[in-house]
Amino acid sequence: MRTPSFLLLFLFLFPGLAEFVSAQPGAEMLVLGQVQDGGSPHAGCRKACCRERMPDRRVCSLGLLDRDAGKAWLLEATPDIAMQMKDLSVARGDTARVPVDGILLTHAHIGHYSGLMFLGREAMGTKNVPVYAMPRMKKFLEGNGPWSQLVTLHNIGLVELQEDRAQPLSANVSITPWRVPHRDEFSETVGFLIQGPLKKALFIPDIDKWALWPRKLAEVLEEVDYAFLDGTFYDASEVGHRDIREIPHPLVTETMALLDSLPAAMRNKVVFIHLNHTNPLLNPNSPESLDVLRRGYRIARLGDRFSL
Repeated sequence: MRTPSFLLLFLFLFPGLAEFVSAQPGAEMLVLGQVQDGGSPHAGCRKACCRERMPDRRVCSLGLLDRDAGKAWLLEATPDIAMQMKDLSVARGDTARVPVDGILLTHAHIGHYSGLMFLGREAMGTKNVPVYAMPRMKKFLEGNGPWSQLVTLHNIGLVELQEDRAQPLSANVSITPWRVPHRDEFSETVGFLIQGPLKKALFIPDIDKWALWPRKLAEVLEEVDYAFLDGTFYDASEVGHRDIREIPHPLVTETMALLDSLPAAMRNKVVFIHLNHTNPLLNPNSPESLDVLRRGYRIARLGDRFSL
């Protein structure tokens, strides 16, 4: 249900209580994964960053909970979906209910939709799980196997999203897809503006460069309370033998340079996510991580929770 007007006035007068009220029970988001599509350890990587199995690293995903409605959604269907569904059901406090109440997809790159395969007859064999997708993404799933089999067997039910149009998920929560520039070989790429009962969040795990986006990032930050932003590479030195022009992302150092002049409260809204396996921000104790925090930004860690 919506927050009553008298409670909103109370929170205006006593803003420090907003976090407590929105989490009891309200709505919240939790980090179910923070790593780029290839995961960590990364296939074929022989560097020190991938020599050990890292249990605190999973492919980039957020969980969205509306406790009032008893519903939960996944943002992205990653290769780590089995553990992410389990983590989300534990957070919801109902481990008997599987799967989630819906999955929201940003685009057709492997780490963002390939987890759908686990909804099929070889694994869960689900029934009409709502999968929210943009028009090209929906057409891609309908027209290409093995994803088309999920549709014909009614393992999933596709819900078409429209750019800049709010899609209600419950009485408390809605999402609005915003197009962003990215490599759109098979689908559009979007970020999501997430509206909770008290707060707003932005989720953009993939974008080519901020300068190519019609919106101004600094202005967008004024509209939201949290911004989960593409932090794939800390700087260009990570890429090594790859041509960075083939895999453009805003470097963390570039994003910070763009936003460093903003007030501390604005910088603190930024949560870097979708970190490549080479990214030193995956190590909480690295000099790079400590510098990002010192400059007022945040870094997504598995299990982090954010009230909405």
